[in-house]
Amino acid sequence: MTEDAIKAGLSQRASFTVAAEHSAAHIGSGSVGVLSTPSMIAFMEITARRLLDEHLPDTHTTVGVEVNVRHLAACPIGAEVEARVVVLAQEDRKVRLGVEVWQGQRQLGAGEHLRVIVDKDQFLAKALKASG
Repeated sequence: MTEDAIKAGLSQRASFTVAAEHSAAHIGSGSVGVLSTPSMIAFMEITARRLLDEHLPDTHTTVGVEVNVRHLAACPIGAEVEARVVVLAQEDRKVRLGVEVWQGQRQLGAGEHLRVIVDKDQFLAKALKASG
């Protein structure tokens, strides 16, 4: 596995358009048509997974196990946002990332995200066995 290729400082950015299905009103986490916290976190996780997948063999991926973020500002439906992630540290299979979401010059959210490197087949087999 090439998990030792995952070094602190690796980073990636990805753009997303805030659609109605990303709104707090649609998700149910609020009653207003603005970017929901769960959707903001999803943008962070998607970007983190894409970054790490670039450095892993096709047989492996990462799964999110911890998210600690602050949602700092509201963002309307239709806006373009950018998720930014940077690897802070890697220890064995655990990768800690700094995560942010921006709308232009306005920071919408920030925090940290922990992902764990897994073998896809073994992970799925374990999940299926556990569900009985």
